[in-house]
Amino acid sequence: MQFDSVDAFFNAGQALVAKGPVALILIEDSTEVDSTLRHHMDAGFKSVIAFASNDIIIAKDLRDQVHRVTFDPLSDAALETVVNGTIRIAGANVWIFYCYNAEYLFHPFCENRTVGEMIAFNVEERRDTILTYVVDLYAGDLGQHPSAVSLEDAHLDKSGYYALARKDRWNHDLERQLDFFGGLRWRFEEHIPVPRRKIDRVALFKVKQGLKINADHMFNDPEYNTYACPWHHNLTAAICSFRTAKALKRNPGSTFDIETFRWHNSTQFKWHSQQLLDLGLMEPGQWF
Repeated sequence: MQFDSVDAFFNAGQALVAKGPVALILIEDSTEVDSTLRHHMDAGFKSVIAFASNDIIIAKDLRDQVHRVTFDPLSDAALETVVNGTIRIAGANVWIFYCYNAEYLFHPFCENRTVGEMIAFNVEERRDTILTYVVDLYAGDLGQHPSAVSLEDAHLDKSGYYALARKDRWNHDLERQLDFFGGLRWRFEEHIPVPRRKIDRVALFKVKQGLKINADHMFNDPEYNTYACPWHHNLTAAICSFRTAKALKRNPGSTFDIETFRWHNSTQFKWHSQQLLDLGLMEPGQWF
């Protein structure tokens, strides 16, 4: 199904988000569009909805399976427009996931278990969200891959991640909330605005009345911004993303300062959840 505008989708697309899980993919450019869509279709989402401008081309074999909404993801408040609008029209208790092109969701044991199975387990633990860490991917050889994007030559940082207590307006620690940092946003922080240095994103969540997301990927419900429930650790997932590397090499203010993204803690990405579990970049919680 295709919609000529985001308003047309909000007016007539309720059937696509009546049951979940639903994946919302904001396509900012032509980088790895098809691989992003295929990855999330294979993950088990009932609907995969692409928000893209008219100049973005989607492979023919995907056009009958992916729902397309004409929209500019680079416009002001694009994230809030797409996610909050979808929350308003979605069915009760539907789970929504959002990401950008050249980003890939991985969850514990995703090679054998669907995203729906993970959500079902999470619901049993009385959790309405799944925290996702954005793990930066980058091409190991920028001479061969100047855009910093290569599925075959993808690397990630195997260490250098840390968390700080999240503070309220009175500088008090917020309960079960942390700000997570690491990856390229940490190593090249001089090129990253302070509000964009965090790598935590609650990208998978259950719809409820009145819920809204802000530009900083935080929700208006404090419980939705927590990393775990009060009684034990919960599972987390990872979004493996070329988005930061791509931006750093595209930006004239940073591209000439970066000859390589590789350092002594770089390792080849194996495109397997076990590697992310072994590196501590996601957590299975009580799910065995």
